[in-house]
Amino acid sequence: MAIEIKAPTFPESVADGTVATWHKKPGDAVKRDELIVDIETDKVVLEVLATADGVLGAIVKNEGDTVLSDELLATIEEGGAAAAPAAAAPAVAATAAAAPAAGAGDEDPIGAPAARKLAEENGIALSSIKGTGKDGRVTKEDVVAAIEAKKSAPVAAKPAAPAAAAPVVTAPGERTEKRVPMTRVRATVARRLVEAQSNMAMLTTFNEVDLTEVMALRSKYKDLFEKSHNGVRLGFMSFFVKAATEALKRFPAVNASIDGADIVYHGYADIGVAVSSDRGLVVPVLRNAESMSLAEIEGGIAAYGKKARDGKLSIDEMTGGTFTITNGGTFGSMLSTPIVNPPQAAILGMHNIIQRPVAINNQVVIRPMMYLALSYDHRLIDGKEAVTFLVTIKNLLEDPARLLLDI
Repeated sequence: MAIEIKAPTFPESVADGTVATWHKKPGDAVKRDELIVDIETDKVVLEVLATADGVLGAIVKNEGDTVLSDELLATIEEGGAAAAPAAAAPAVAATAAAAPAAGAGDEDPIGAPAARKLAEENGIALSSIKGTGKDGRVTKEDVVAAIEAKKSAPVAAKPAAPAAAAPVVTAPGERTEKRVPMTRVRATVARRLVEAQSNMAMLTTFNEVDLTEVMALRSKYKDLFEKSHNGVRLGFMSFFVKAATEALKRFPAVNASIDGADIVYHGYADIGVAVSSDRGLVVPVLRNAESMSLAEIEGGIAAYGKKARDGKLSIDEMTGGTFTITNGGTFGSMLSTPIVNPPQAAILGMHNIIQRPVAINNQVVIRPMMYLALSYDHRLIDGKEAVTFLVTIKNLLEDPARLLLDI
């Protein structure tokens, strides 16, 4: 009996996907819930699992093909998996007489997309890695550990190669090029950034914030915070998210969006937090961030970061958002102009913290300073609103007690 394997049902925000990688070939035995193909969308990589035990039949959509929601990808011949090993038993026995029995490493292991990509880039066979994930799945962390072990392992002496096998030396100054297709995520980011600049009256206002009080608060309570909240660490991002949600309450236009001839004001703050991953920058969303505690914000960001590294973010987790925060400071950025993510009206850019001399009460002192950038849609937000919104964030961060007192 043939069972159809179909593409997932995409949400309205995702029109189609691309077949990224087939992990099985026609005729291969598959088990229920085993990964057989990855579908790459504009937002995430979706894993398609086998729905029954059997043998993979004809593949309808090859790697690189575009697929729509619920479109047929392949078929599985149910029950074929049990017959295949039985028929191959004599051959296996004959092979065993000539060579030692093969270990579990000869099977095609299940690995997260990010893990497979990292293993391929470093020339490591996924089958040689013991997976620590669910059902023995190889995670990105497993691959990283294998890479580190490979680097630290002693290098065995190699016999001298014959002259005929001498490596080819690239001539100095030789110009090489490599052409690879743009991923759907990169292509979508490029398209949306151009659309944002073409269809939006975007401006950016800047300010600087003294993080002395935030850093002192974090230094004083970080150990107690981590102990009290089951290992959740107190970072800087939670303070910025909390300050942003408070400022959004006072300036609802910054939290609004344009829909045709209408302005939609959102009575909630869904904050997108930019996270770096192997596939590029992704922006998962903290829902109802205005009602979250610092610990809940930090825990949510940490969970999203792990999912991003493992390629496990869902489309729902990356859809929507009323305001975005991006932190270029983690990569050493001193100042930048972030681009608004439509249909949102604004985005806050954080940068690196630098000890700089500043004048306070007619005295020159050294303080931990950060430049802030707010890019906004001038069609919806006036300059005065944008500037005072950013000043509000500055004031809240320079005196964190305001966050508790709501002043």
